[in-house]
Amino acid sequence: MQEARARLSHRPVLVAALDEYIEEETGHEFWILEDIEAAGGDSMAASKAPSPATRAMVEHAYETIRTGNPAAFFGMVYVLEGTSIAMASHGAGAVQASLGLPDDAFHYLTSHGALDQDHMVFFEKLMNRIDDPEDQRAIIDMANAMFRLFGALFAGIELEATRVPA
Repeated sequence: MQEARARLSHRPVLVAALDEYIEEETGHEFWILEDIEAAGGDSMAASKAPSPATRAMVEHAYETIRTGNPAAFFGMVYVLEGTSIAMASHGAGAVQASLGLPDDAFHYLTSHGALDQDHMVFFEKLMNRIDDPEDQRAIIDMANAMFRLFGALFAGIELEATRVPA
């Protein structure tokens, strides 16, 4: 977000939107780490090197923002906010029920399903103001790439039944 903001400093509407996103999203990684601990997981292990799929997604975002049209960042926003709405609350409930985890293990996910609905209203209004065809194409291209890369995150999750004992 900071990188996109810096590259869009000449675009006050997009800078204002990024300022709002930055303020809203800063610190959420700590909620996730606390949820991991509450679920009995190792938050320190989760803080180590990302999976190859995560690394690819983040590297693609930075590369696009740095060398392409930085407005493309909003394509990533669309994917992450949209999938959060679709998956956060329902997914959290399903995982919690099937694993018998406490409510404390789902602060981030349960809060974001509803929050991200508000974010999408904000996002829609912002995108309706984007009239430059190059910006529109960059945003759409980033969204398409992020859907593929985000899907790879889930494809990389090892299923319990497929694990081989050491």
